Amino acid sequence: MAGSSRFEFERDIAEIQNQIDRLRTVADEGGLDVSEQLAELRGKLDALKEDAYRDLTPIEQVQVARHPQRPYSLDYIERAFTDFVELHGDRLYRDDEAIVGGWARLDGRPVMVIGQQKGRDMKENLRRNFGMPHPEGYRKALRLMRMAEKFGRPVVTLIDTPGAYPGIGSEERGIAEAIATNLREMSRLRVPVVSVVIGEGMSGGALGIGLTDRILMLEHAIYSVISPEGCAAILWRSAEHKDKAATALRLTSRDLLQLGVADEVVPEPAGGAHADWDAAAAAVREALVRTLTELDALDADELRRRRWAKYEAMGTWIEGPTESGAATAS
Repeated sequence: MAGSSRFEFERDIAEIQNQIDRLRTVADEGGLDVSEQLAELRGKLDALKEDAYRDLTPIEQVQVARHPQRPYSLDYIERAFTDFVELHGDRLYRDDEAIVGGWARLDGRPVMVIGQQKGRDMKENLRRNFGMPHPEGYRKALRLMRMAEKFGRPVVTLIDTPGAYPGIGSEERGIAEAIATNLREMSRLRVPVVSVVIGEGMSGGALGIGLTDRILMLEHAIYSVISPEGCAAILWRSAEHKDKAATALRLTSRDLLQLGVADEVVPEPAGGAHADWDAAAAAVREALVRTLTELDALDADELRRRRWAKYEAMGTWIEGPTESGAATAS
């Protein structure tokens, strides 16, 4: 499914796409053969997409990750998995529709798939809370993970959220505790757990289903402790500095692969995942099948040992000055 272009760097792409659409309409109405002209325009369109998406700035990567026509979790579940059976509720409060999950098959293999889900229009966004889960969403996710562990099935999580919901009701029902509990329990799961950042993975809202054996990121996805706008508002007292914040946060897939946070970058089709949902889902499916096959070689104890080691090894720090005045770093 192709999405509408709305960003400055996509202006030329949108113009060529409009020419293709107009030419198709004229050909259909007049019964004309325009195959040669269409082939030429498609070639030009592919070249423009490749050029435009080759060297995106960090803030442009943020725009692509938030593209309104980018495929969401249910779109990937529909295309990359089969036999999906959605399960509802946390058995404590209610069903949070910002998180979806249930049994599915991945290349014929039973898995538990859990994803954060945004809406396509205002009505659905209100129902999905713009992809920002409440505590009950994380408790539902944990319930499904424990069910997968009980039956010895792998867990796949799809991350795409602006963050956990910070409202009063969310705080009253223990959003911080719910996320913290998920982090603790995910570190202990005795089955393989793989996450894919498919859009924006922001703050603890992403981490709540993201402490996994392998973290895969789509090429134009982002993953960060805070949004560029939020970072700019804190550091520069104005969201106008979001470009600088996006660069400083090192939130792109390339940055995170280099930092050792992401384990693999999954390539997107030319023009981004929103340009071809089927191709994006096929790439995700291939990466997941390959990754889970690699993890199959590890028993439960080794899985947990490596999972703990993975997170203990992340990050760098600088110690205070020594007596000689020199700082030590690790």
